[in-house]
Amino acid sequence: MDDGWTSLRVVGAALDARDAGLATTAVALDAWHDRHPRCPRCGAPTRVAQAGWSRVCDVDGSEHYPRTDPAVIMAVVDDADRLLLGHAATWPEGRYSTLAGFVEAGESAEQAVRREVREETDVVVDRVEYRGSQPWPFPGSLMLGYRAHAVRTDITVDGEEMTAARWYTRAELTADVRAGTLLLPGRASIARALVEEWFGGPVDD
Repeated sequence: MDDGWTSLRVVGAALDARDAGLATTAVALDAWHDRHPRCPRCGAPTRVAQAGWSRVCDVDGSEHYPRTDPAVIMAVVDDADRLLLGHAATWPEGRYSTLAGFVEAGESAEQAVRREVREETDVVVDRVEYRGSQPWPFPGSLMLGYRAHAVRTDITVDGEEMTAARWYTRAELTADVRAGTLLLPGRASIARALVEEWFGGPVDD
């Protein structure tokens, strides 16, 4: 690895658990400080406190801490054990990943899984099983990973956030990755972990 700057998305997979955690924390805190220079109560400038873990308003005395926004990310699988992957409007051609979205006010993470899958692809899921989580500092989320079971598999993408989606067998995924027509999420992401858990091991790309 060279000495130049690179993104956490790129370098994350090359770091051990400790260094990846430290880098994730640093990126998340930097993003929070950059976006919250003023008090949300009165609008006055705030100052850094607690070695960067909080900000304090000297006008009204309020303390403010980094927030973490919960988001869900899901490997949707049907009765034929196919995996649903989608292509977001902002991604380069060929990039596909598991579906994801933020948890909205008043809903559980499981409800968010069902809602996001339905909104983005019109696929309906019933069973939702928690698989693990990953801090995701872009800019400050906690990704909650799930496996979801589809009971209706017809796809209609929303055309805004999601411009394409399709079901993959393991053979189809392997063939498209080898042909270079399918670009999977990076190895440092929980999306990749969910894909490879379904696949049964690492995907050689």
